[in-house]
Amino acid sequence: MIKIKIFAFNPLQVNGFVLYDETRECILIDPACFFDYEQEELVLFIEQNNLNPKLILNTHAHFDHIMGNKFCSEKYNIKIGMHNNDIPLYTRSSESAELFGMSVDDQPEPTISIKNNEIIRFGNSELKALLAPGHSPGSLLFCNNEQKIVFSGDVLFHESIGRTDLPGGDMDTLLNSINDSLMSLNDETTVYTGHGPETNIGFERRTNPFINNYF
Repeated sequence: MIKIKIFAFNPLQVNGFVLYDETRECILIDPACFFDYEQEELVLFIEQNNLNPKLILNTHAHFDHIMGNKFCSEKYNIKIGMHNNDIPLYTRSSESAELFGMSVDDQPEPTISIKNNEIIRFGNSELKALLAPGHSPGSLLFCNNEQKIVFSGDVLFHESIGRTDLPGGDMDTLLNSINDSLMSLNDETTVYTGHGPETNIGFERRTNPFINNYF
């Protein structure tokens, strides 16, 4: 069974996740640690739980979500996976951060191209990647239907959706992605979002104004 640890890191309060199971293998989703104390907090959790990091997964490549890639990939000698469509955003992350008055380190090359419907395995567990463009061209969802969990990045939030005014964003594309990939999930599916509180599919289906006003 997948266990989940949530961290809210960096000035933009990105939700980063450590996923692990009884084997103690783990993966890091959007490790967004920026400050030294955030890096120390993440390392302490991994050490205290005797975890063995295997992979970094990025839901998308906006600078706030990839801030911890360099530190984590070097600390644990692990690869970075994202969708190829977001590589241009990834390579321009420093420029994007400057627009928000921030800075990020030069990022290591992503080493794994995650494809739509690809299964990512760690320990005795697995996640399925679903391409859900609109917030960014290569936004990915990571879901486990058996446990009824999905990691939505900035595609879907509690009673809101991701912004589409950044390069590569498109409102119609995003809403279609939400309808096709997220609204097809079980109502009881917990949605772990890229910012803010978690939610569930049924709640968003009933109350999210963007979804209700579009479909």
